[in-house]
Amino acid sequence: MGVVIELPGHAAIELTDLVLDFNGTLARDGALQPGVAKRVTRLAARLRVTVMTADTHGTARRELAGLPLTVELARNGEAKADLVRTLDPEHTAAIGNGRNDVAMVRLAALGIAVLGVEGAAGELLRVADVVTTDVNDALDLLADPLRLVATLRD
Repeated sequence: MGVVIELPGHAAIELTDLVLDFNGTLARDGALQPGVAKRVTRLAARLRVTVMTADTHGTARRELAGLPLTVELARNGEAKADLVRTLDPEHTAAIGNGRNDVAMVRLAALGIAVLGVEGAAGELLRVADVVTTDVNDALDLLADPLRLVATLRD
């Protein structure tokens, strides 16, 4: 179990956990985006998946029902960062789009910002290791870590 990312000239990143934001990242206007459920289910066979959300639309639990993950309500970015600290930042990937995702993305061994239709916080873009324009692309990077080599190599 796990995902290993081997970057030339760097120690391997061995991931055991994935922390995801919901609104603006996995969901658009509170509805899970197409393709996400399939990808999250596939990754959950290799990683422990937790969704941290302020649940702006009040739909997270309903939209994520039946998926192999844990949903945690997070009042702010510090709560999201606390979860990453608990899980072990050196073995955690984090994906988000908002200002309240900055601390968790900064702490994580691999931080991915999604610049999608709901936008992304500029501060998050500055601390992320990778930026994608679609959450499905971000999830696919973890499913096929070789895609990260070209982006993250020195």
